[in-house]
Order: sequence, then structure tokens, then C-alpha cells
Amino acid sequence: MIDTHELKKRNRYLNKLIAFQDTEPVKVVTGIRRCGKSTLLKLMANHLRKKGINEDQILEMNFESHAFRNMGSDDLYDYVKNRIVNNKRMYLFFDEPQRVSKWEDAINSFRVDFNCDIYVTGSNAYMLSSEYATYLSGRYVEVKVLPLSFSEFLYFHDFEVIESKSALGGTQKRVYDKSGERYGLREVFDTYMRLGGMPGIADVGLDQEKALVLLEGIYSTVVMRDILERENRRGQKHITDPILLRKIVMFLADNIGSNISVSKIGNVLVNEGLLKDSRQKGKPSVHTVQNYVNALLESYFFYDTKRFDIKGKEYLRTLGKYYIADIGLRNYLLGFRDRDNGHALENVVYFELLRRGYDVSIGKIANAEVDFIATKADDKIYIQVTESMVSEDVRYRELAPLQKIGDNYEKIVLSMNMGMDSSYEGIKSISLVDWLLS
Repeated sequence: MIDTHELKKRNRYLNKLIAFQDTEPVKVVTGIRRCGKSTLLKLMANHLRKKGINEDQILEMNFESHAFRNMGSDDLYDYVKNRIVNNKRMYLFFDEPQRVSKWEDAINSFRVDFNCDIYVTGSNAYMLSSEYATYLSGRYVEVKVLPLSFSEFLYFHDFEVIESKSALGGTQKRVYDKSGERYGLREVFDTYMRLGGMPGIADVGLDQEKALVLLEGIYSTVVMRDILERENRRGQKHITDPILLRKIVMFLADNIGSNISVSKIGNVLVNEGLLKDSRQKGKPSVHTVQNYVNALLESYFFYDTKRFDIKGKEYLRTLGKYYIADIGLRNYLLGFRDRDNGHALENVVYFELLRRGYDVSIGKIANAEVDFIATKADDKIYIQVTESMVSEDVRYRELAPLQKIGDNYEKIVLSMNMGMDSSYEGIKSISLVDWLLS
């Protein structure tokens, strides 16, 4: 059935699916719970309808629905087989099929047995790191969906940015809502930094209390369903303690953008009595902590990034960084605070670079650090993120690492308050908000 509810477009992702339409690979849409994967499948199905594909050629199954709750892989295969239209290409959409036992058997059989184009969503990276990857042996393409960027946040909440000339001859941006009410761009950005980019917030409106209830539900779903329940389904008992899991979540959320190791997390937990000190050669149980951290990475709740030695041209094994999938989730967990705005801004920039298709690492040069090295096949950018460039001390701190880099790739400092200069010795100083909107 066509969804009559108006769906907000996510063209960045929809265009990727369209580009792979009617190609052999299974299209696998991944990302944290409630980030818009189900909507993306609906958008793709509606795109097919607009292109003239008949309704009986489109089969949509959402396994969160009670109707499919008790299906096994044989039931799933029979259900689809009975709806195949002979001599026509079928378009099969499976939303969260991991709840079906041996679902990968059925999906792989559809690919072999029927003339079909297959689309699957998943809220856990485990589906691609194990059995499914083995079954498909490279015959899938992954589309990674993230919560809303700042530009998407404006669109989802019906804001429009209008640029006009300022009194001094430059330009200024103002934001208008659909009723014509005017807001400052910084005011709207601050709202994004508080509530985050989960698409569901657009349904409840920019109400902090309602947003926190929604974020609490997302957190509970990720932890209970995607981590603890999944462990039971796999018959493994690596992750059994929800209190320990929450403590690790809180630690990682509190330390986004900081250089930390799994052993450091373990030491903190041992000191707080949450982790038994099974000391071997003086070290706490790193293995336990690693299992919990891996589960959070697999559920797309956190992302990790490695450090890269710029002069030595190699990745370093020690002290990577973690970033949380949505800054609103961090505020739900830790409360609203101003003491580490720099790390929160860094978190937003990290995910914007991922959206733009960059591979991202942390840069090390001598004893200094570059916040991000963003690379594509033929492009590289070095980026520093800071709240303000007004102070001379801050300018020195942010510019010094970039000045040590000998190559000619672009070097940028992103800040909320740029000071007066747009460049320092060839290093660009750019408004962070303008960069997000560019």
C-alpha cells in the first residue's frame, strides 16, 4: 500500500538506493534505531510506484509488526513465494528481518530463485560481519544511514534559511519557520545541539520534554533489543549485565572526542566496583569491557576512529576516539551542560564528514594532534574544531599542529566564533555553521 503520510525526503540516501536499483547486489540499509531506515525503504517503494511499477510487484514486510512475529525462515520463504508474480520483476523490502530465525537463508534463496530486487534494513552491524556476509560473499551494497544533519534538521522542522546583505556589505543568514516567524541561525543551531537529529523529534515538535521521552525510548530499544536480546538469540552470554552496559555507555558518552583505551575504561569500572578485577599480570579484565564496547559499536550507538601518524604514515593501535551517533542521545544520558561544548561540536563535525563520504581518522604529528584527517580517493582535508578563534592562545593551539604538516592539502579550522581573519598563513578559518550548511 502507498503510504499516504507525507514522508520527508532523505535524498542523500535515496539517490544511493536508486543508483543500485535493478542491480544484483542486495541493498542493505544500516544505522542506529529510529534514524530513518524504514522511511527510506518506503521512499524507495514510492519511487518505484512513481516510475510505473505495479503494486503487485512490490512486497513490503516490517518485522516489527505482530503479523510476522512468529515467522521462521521457511515461513518467510513460503510467504514471499506465494506472492511472486510470474514473468514480472519483484521488488522485495524487508525491514529488520533479523528477528526471523535463519532469515539469511530465505533472503539468499530469493536472490537465487526469483527475478527480484532486494532491500533490507538492519540496526546491528553483526548482520554484515558474520553469517549474512558469508552467505552473500560480497553480493551486497551497504547504505549507512545517520541521524539528521543540521541541513536536514532545518528541512524536517520546516525552517528556511534566507541569506541577505548586512549593513557592512557582507551577508547574513536568517531562519524563518513556516508561519513566517524569524529566528537567529545560532538560536536554531543551539536547538539542534540540544535535541539532536533523530527524525522522530520532528513529529513531536521542538519540545525538550517530549524529545527526551523519545530519546529515552531509542536508548532503551537499542540496549534491550539490539544488544541484550540479540545476545540471547545468538545463544551467547558475553553481555548480560544491563547496569554495567549503561555504565560503559555513560563513560563513552562523557568522553567523546577524548583519547581513551578499553583498558582505561576497565580501570575506571574496577575502581567503581562494577567490574571484577581478574588481574593477570596486573591488568583488569579488558576482554569483558571489549565485548560490551563492541556491542555498542555494532548497534551503531557509538562509532570509533583510529589515530594516524601523519609523518610516519601509519595507523596507531593505541588511544582511538569514540563519538556518539546523536548528540541528543548524549544530552539525554548526561543532561544539558556547557563545560565541553568543544567535544560536542567535534562530534557533529565527525558525522558530517561521514555523511559527505569521507574516511575519518585522528591525526598525530610529533606531540600535537589534528582533530580530523578526512580522506577520499583523490581528496584530503585536515580539520581542527574549536568553539572560538578569538583568543590568541586558542589560535596558536589550533593552528600549530596544522602548520607542522608539510603537504599541500587543504587545512581548515571550524569554529562558532571565527574572530576577524578568514585565513592564517594559508589555513582557512570557517564558520562551523556555514560549513554545515554548505
